[in-house]
Amino acid sequence: MKKKLLAALLTATMMAAAMTGCGDSGTSGSGTSGNGGAANGGGTTDVSLKVYCPQNQVDTGIMAQQQEAFAAAHPEYNITWTTEIVGEDKCAESILKDVGAAADVFMFANDQLPSLVEAGAIARLGGDAETMVKETNSESVIATVTVDDAVYGIPFTHNTFFMFYDKTILDESDIVSLEKIMGKETADNVYNFYFESAGGWKLGAYYYGAGLSVFGPDGNDLNAGVDWNNETGVAVTNYLIDLINNPKCAYDGEISVSELAGDHRIGAWFDGSWNYDLYKGILGDDLGMAVIPTFNLNGKDTQLLGFYGSKCIGVNAKSQNMAAAVQFATFLGNEENQVLRYELSAQIPANMNASESEAVKADPLAAIVIKESNEASVAQPTNSTFSARYWTYANTIPTEIRSGEITKDNVQQKLDTFVEAMTK
Repeated sequence: MKKKLLAALLTATMMAAAMTGCGDSGTSGSGTSGNGGAANGGGTTDVSLKVYCPQNQVDTGIMAQQQEAFAAAHPEYNITWTTEIVGEDKCAESILKDVGAAADVFMFANDQLPSLVEAGAIARLGGDAETMVKETNSESVIATVTVDDAVYGIPFTHNTFFMFYDKTILDESDIVSLEKIMGKETADNVYNFYFESAGGWKLGAYYYGAGLSVFGPDGNDLNAGVDWNNETGVAVTNYLIDLINNPKCAYDGEISVSELAGDHRIGAWFDGSWNYDLYKGILGDDLGMAVIPTFNLNGKDTQLLGFYGSKCIGVNAKSQNMAAAVQFATFLGNEENQVLRYELSAQIPANMNASESEAVKADPLAAIVIKESNEASVAQPTNSTFSARYWTYANTIPTEIRSGEITKDNVQQKLDTFVEAMTK
């Protein structure tokens, strides 16, 4: 059955590919003419396309299948493919080393968009590519690839975290709040919760959940400043001091969550769908999933709000084969290929139509990701100032709490220093 589905999807994607847009000079538009390369005697154009993609796209054979299908759908191109393994989280770093020599098409996490835009390394999309993005994604997803009203990427999966838990330690009545999680009676060698800042990515859930912000509600108003050093910010930080220093809370870097899970020694932890197979392999039917919980701040239950972003497909602004590159990027990100990618690598489609497929709707992992995105998340800012500063300075907060440098006696001073660094 899966082989028949795969064949059907590949046929559909080949047909759809002929409908995708192309572009030139760093801004895509609609059209059909090739760009770059020399026409050979058969009336085709020689095109070289370099692609950056993560390991799983190679190991599952997805990228090779999609390249073959695209080439079959575009006989006007004689394509020479080069595929290099580059993780979505490291993509910008690789591209910015030498934009001219970097991939024509690449898969990246949207938090890298500001640096790519600022460096002029990513093409603004227009024409069919832009239309597809705007017509097939929710507003929150579109926002992840938009800078100053310009679209720069094609989202293909959600990039957010949710909560995993061990059903032998916690039940559904426990996982609704951090207080119930931490209050659960467990064996002496068992941790109730695993704290991981993830460079500030998961840390932000506490401050944003409390109604605080960095550069305004949408994260892009530099004049709005940062309000983490107000009375509420002090209360959140005091909460974190108690949580991180609780002997029933494990701390990232000191012990591995997978090691703890393998011994049934960790109750709950935050992570994303990309590690589902890892934890499922460890815990099997004992693995539970839920949206991130509430925490009690100043006597009020408050929903944690995790950063929401996307993983996307971009085009090098300096590509020598811009038309083919944009067409291929659009092809990779279309509905049919998002379904295919989900079937082969469990990446939840961002495309609204793809997410309505029966397979996705029946998948508990997909349901949690979508529920988390809708109920317990906030859009991750896409401006360069945020990216240049937040990831550097936010992670100092839990690090200094753990080391004892931040205490309840000096928390105001430390938060003032953080805000000053963010807004200087």
